[in-house]
Order: sequence, then structure tokens, then C-alpha cells
Amino acid sequence: MQAPINSPKRIITKTIWQLSLVSLFTDMAGEMLYPITPVYLKSIGFSILFIGVLEGFAEAAAGLSKSYFGSMSDIMGRRLPFVQIGYGLSAICRPMMALFVFPAWIFLARTMERLGKGIRTGARDAMLSDESTPATKATVFGFHRSMDTVGAVIGPAIALLYLYFFPLQYKTLFYLAFIPGLLAIISTLFIREKARDHAPATQHKKASFFAFTAYWKKSPGEYRKLLIGLLLFALFNSSDVFLLLKMKENGLNDTMVIAVYIFYNLVYALMAYPIGMLADKIGLKRIFLTGIFIFAAVYIGFAFNKSMPVSFFLFFLYGLYAAATESVSKAWISNIADKKETATAIGTYMGFQSIASLMASSLACLLWYNFGATATFLITAGAALLAVLYLASVKFARK
Repeated sequence: MQAPINSPKRIITKTIWQLSLVSLFTDMAGEMLYPITPVYLKSIGFSILFIGVLEGFAEAAAGLSKSYFGSMSDIMGRRLPFVQIGYGLSAICRPMMALFVFPAWIFLARTMERLGKGIRTGARDAMLSDESTPATKATVFGFHRSMDTVGAVIGPAIALLYLYFFPLQYKTLFYLAFIPGLLAIISTLFIREKARDHAPATQHKKASFFAFTAYWKKSPGEYRKLLIGLLLFALFNSSDVFLLLKMKENGLNDTMVIAVYIFYNLVYALMAYPIGMLADKIGLKRIFLTGIFIFAAVYIGFAFNKSMPVSFFLFFLYGLYAAATESVSKAWISNIADKKETATAIGTYMGFQSIASLMASSLACLLWYNFGATATFLITAGAALLAVLYLASVKFARK
């Protein structure tokens, strides 16, 4: 007999289902626009330089703000308002990019849309952590990531189908993306935040925009050791765009590139939950290191591969890597951090990671330009293996 929905024995609680459904709708909306946003901006007259600056600034704003709003959530002892405001802001700002074509307006709309992610991420992940136990963290985060990534499968598929029947009608797609965004907003209204069994982090008088640097100084030693390994990997883990560019370089057309991207997200969505459950059984560290090792193997494969069937196999492995690392790393961090500072701990990691990701993509551009794709992928794989060696050598009490 199945446990009641609010039973302590039930791992995936009602709140986890609700947060996961909100993420599914939100990712569906975002991924509908992800493949076509650069194309749309070019079609209304924006240069590659402007697009690059826009995306870099927007992602930096999202990443750096995660620690700030996570810290605010811990200080206030509240999660749900940040979740509702963050998802709402992202949903509202996406269609705003299609209303006007002024550069300042586009810049504001895109930045505010990404800021919504910064507002919600730490608080949402803290809610997921509060709904789980140390023995079920990876399962819970894996389930949420699976649902989130289902949206990343449905969204591009809808965009691909829409553009097949209505080529170049980009603006309408921005308005259509508001529908799943609206469903996400409505879904947040049904979430109920449970009373916390620990006091807010009131020892902080106020949150700082650079809370990630402050928390680093006062965080547990295990947390800092873990983040060194995670960020060593992040410094070389460039955007997935470089994998897609390699596919284009190998001769695949745009449709096939999008199809491979959908396939990768499908593997990710299907595997994140079961891999999370496996991580809770055999150890978060073991699964995470396996994921990074798979990442290195994928990049070595891409360095030399020119075959389409092999490309699909490599993206299958890449989906396994993603399923074994992103949700597992958050579960690992939340097990190490003080419970009353979970949002700050995860937000701090995300803040540092955003800086590292920007540096990684810049480094990949320089390597690709000066030495070619093969050298870029091999250097990335080598750095990933160094991260594996470092994390394998560090002893963690809780892993």
C-alpha cells in the first residue's frame, strides 16, 4: 500500500511534486526560446557582439544574484515568496523581448528574465532540501531535475514544430512561451511552505550582493574543499554551444543539431531521477566522480569524432554525465551546509560557478580560435580528470 502523500515515508512529497511541475513549465517556456533567441536578435538588427554582451551580462546577473537572494531567504526564514517572485518575473519578462526592438529594452527584458532565476534558485533548492533527509537528498534533487528537463525536451520540440509550419515567425513564439510561463505562475500559488524546524539565520544583519564571498570565509571546511573541486571543473566546463558547434563543423544541418540537443535533454530527463536514487544508495561522491569521468570521455570522443551515429552516442553519454552531477552536487552541498544556511550555501556555489562558467567559455573561445576544436576538447577533458583526482583524494565525513 502506498504511503499517504504527506507521510514521512514518502520521499517525493506534494511540495516536491509542485516545485518540480513549476520547473517543468518554466523550462518548457525558456527552452522554446533558447535555440531561436540569437536568431531572432540577429533578424531585428543586433550584432553578434551585442548578443554576446547581452547573454554574458544576463547570465552574470543571474549567477551572482543567487547567493544574495539565497542569503535573504535564510535571513528572513522564508522560501516561498522568493520562489513565486522569481518564477513570475521570468515568465513575464520573456514575451517583453518581442514587444519592442530598442536595445535598452531588450537588454532590460533579458536581464530581468535571468534575474528571476537568481531570485528563486537558492530558496527553491532549500525547500527541496527541507522536504528531504540526508539519505534522500540526491533522489529528491534528481526527481526535480528530471521534471525540469522534461520541459527542456518539450520546449525545443514545440519550437521546432512551430517553425516548421511558420518559418521566421519568431515574435509569435515569444508570446506562445508565455502560456507555460503563466501555468508556472499559477502552480506556485498552490504551494504551501511548511513551518521550519530551525531558526532563521538572523546573525546576519543584511544580505550583501557579494554574499558568496562572505559565506566562503565562514563556511565549513568540508564545504570549501568540495567547492574547490567543483569550481576547478567549472573553470573548464564551457557552454554546450561548443558541442553543438562541433556538430555543425562535422556537417550536421540545423534540424539535426536541434534534434541531438533534444535527445540529450531526453536522456538527462529520464536518468536524473534513477541516478539520484542510486547516489543515495552507494554514495554521492562516487556517482559525482563517475559523472565527471564520463564528461572527460565525451570530450575526448568529440575531439576526434566525425560520425553522426557516434555523435548521438556521445550525447547519450553526455546526458548521463549531466544526470550524475548537477542534482547530485546540490544534494552533496545541502548535506554539508548548516540547515539554516542551505539557500546561501547553494547560492554561493551557483555564484562562483557562474563566474567560472563565463571564464570557461571565454577560454574555450581562445583555445578554439588559436588551436582548433580538437585541442579545446582535449584540454577540457584533461582538466575534468584533474578535478576527479582532486575530489577523489579529499576525505569527506558526509558524502
